[in-house]
Amino acid sequence: MNMKSDIETVRKFLAENPDIEVVEALLIDLNGVHRGKWLPRHKLESVFEGRLRMPLTGITPDIWGRDVPSLCAKTGDGDGICVPTVRTLKRLPWLSRPTAQIYLNLTHEGQPWGYDPRVVLGQLQQRFADSGLTPVVAPELEFMLLSSQRDAEGIPQVPQTRINGRSKVGGQLYGTDVMHEFADVLHEMREACDAMDLKLETLVKELAPGQYELNQHHLGDALQAADNAQMLKRVIKGVAQKHGYVATFMPKPFANVDGNGFHTHISVLDESGHNIFDDGTEKGSESLRHAVAGLAATMSDLMLVFAPHLNSYRRLLAGAHTPIAPTWGYENRDVALRIPVGDPQARRIEHRVAGADANPYLVLSAILAGVLYGLENKLEAAKPTVVGSENQGRELAGDWLTALRDFEKSTFVREYLGNPLHEAVCAIKHFEQDEFNRTITPFEYDAYLITS
Repeated sequence: MNMKSDIETVRKFLAENPDIEVVEALLIDLNGVHRGKWLPRHKLESVFEGRLRMPLTGITPDIWGRDVPSLCAKTGDGDGICVPTVRTLKRLPWLSRPTAQIYLNLTHEGQPWGYDPRVVLGQLQQRFADSGLTPVVAPELEFMLLSSQRDAEGIPQVPQTRINGRSKVGGQLYGTDVMHEFADVLHEMREACDAMDLKLETLVKELAPGQYELNQHHLGDALQAADNAQMLKRVIKGVAQKHGYVATFMPKPFANVDGNGFHTHISVLDESGHNIFDDGTEKGSESLRHAVAGLAATMSDLMLVFAPHLNSYRRLLAGAHTPIAPTWGYENRDVALRIPVGDPQARRIEHRVAGADANPYLVLSAILAGVLYGLENKLEAAKPTVVGSENQGRELAGDWLTALRDFEKSTFVREYLGNPLHEAVCAIKHFEQDEFNRTITPFEYDAYLITS
């Protein structure tokens, strides 16, 4: 960070936005939730002077925003110093009160805080740089646009459209006429992305009712790509709320329709800017297959990153375009790792495992770690898969507890993502699972109250 240059950028931003009242100084916790403080505009420069502190445990609450006792005990619930990233200073154009935001990293005793997912991703990106390599990534996020009201049982509802009516079958995949019925909210999302310099490739209607997908540009800066994905989720939720809807990235809101995924395209450039996955053929290079092998070999260990919540595992079903095994193949959307056809110079891997609920920083960290593992060890990929997922046996965790156990015993996670990150994620997920295990649901009463 160049403090003098950054402060000049801050002053320019404030001069160009004289109406800004509040700046949200934000950490991203391990569940991908924004945590932070509102600062008056005149306090923004002080953040770049190292005068903003937040609790180290601001990174590690559970999904309900509660402290995890074991992590509080370890840190003493002390403060860390916040380090801002000036390019994340953005106006939030959908809000009625003039507001900006900025993303922060935490440091402790002068060192990057290893629980911080932005820190972990930055460190992995640096490992590539040290080898003369640059990962290029492009996230794709699916979400559902729902009515703000729920039914009597608390179940959310998909807004009715002229085309779909009350049909419960199909969601008009790539249906542009359906999109026109929600043009006001979708266009405002697109305009907000333009205003925040979040480059989009496409906006499409996806398979399920009320489901859409936004694709981002390929970037040679994985941390910036994760920042953009995190901001994009915020844009979608904020604009939807403004228009009276709820936008959800919950991976499986409804049992009988497709869920929300988070697919990521990745390639790797060498120091000359050449894509190391390209050998001029449709099959791709030996490095491509090393990367595929690394991603496949580490996938089981990382399922807790790709599917971090109880609901995540409802999405991972055979025959639903969601992978249940660490498979790969060419132009095959039923595998975990798809190699798209096209220009050899753009040869890349599409990682199709994560749900849209996953933390973008951890997803990209996990993908970079898997690629690095394959390249460093020159792993050999299995034969590409040519059948659908309905013909695959389950090899990846099919439930939350199994995924936590696989993550917990992984030496790979500790080596590539760091001991602090490993420790914190395990503690948080144990705490959350305990809460779900203690909670008796209405479904249990319906099943057992009279019959048992």
